[in-house]
Amino acid sequence: MALQFEEAEFQEAYKEIDEPQLEGGWELFTDISGIQIYRLYDKRTGLYKYKIIGGLANCTPELCADVYMDLKYRKSWDEYVKELSEMVCAGKPVIYWEVKYPFPMSNRDYVYVRERRDLDVDGRKIWVILAKSASVAQCPEKSGVIRVCDYKQSLAIESDGRSGVKVFMNYFDNPGGSIPSWLINWAAKSGVPSFITDLQKACNNYSSYCKQVKK
Repeated sequence: MALQFEEAEFQEAYKEIDEPQLEGGWELFTDISGIQIYRLYDKRTGLYKYKIIGGLANCTPELCADVYMDLKYRKSWDEYVKELSEMVCAGKPVIYWEVKYPFPMSNRDYVYVRERRDLDVDGRKIWVILAKSASVAQCPEKSGVIRVCDYKQSLAIESDGRSGVKVFMNYFDNPGGSIPSWLINWAAKSGVPSFITDLQKACNNYSSYCKQVKK
């Protein structure tokens, strides 16, 4: 199992933070609460790839990255997490994540690897987090839960020059099974902005959470 990300993948992750590349069929899907979501139809899967542009107020890039990486904390603020844990396979951390889906659909779960790098790009500080699905023998599929085997995400975070951060994300997953188009549209149009709002709150409350954990 290859767990390493290529250097080129980190370069690719942040190069659009200033000016997203939207040629080749990308379309604006929604623009809400300062969050723009673009999508591109993927002929291979019949699904969409997404580019998400947004920001958080009163938050540093390092804090945002810390919150995003903290799995234990996420279980306390992300209502869609059913299970989230980390294990070590071949000397590298691997994450198991089960996501709640509305009845009567089956939950989805992910097994993935990720890596964070705090980069200096010509004097600019950019935080990059990459994640992609992985096959791990220690995480067999569960009965009644659909395994997402095609998942990839890149996240770039940088100061907005004021008191907040700007965020750029590339995202794709193939949830498998039969999911109605209304749910896919809701997840993109409403679920993503809602997640950003929850992430904003999580960043605001992280200091208090860390103090409680240390007690």
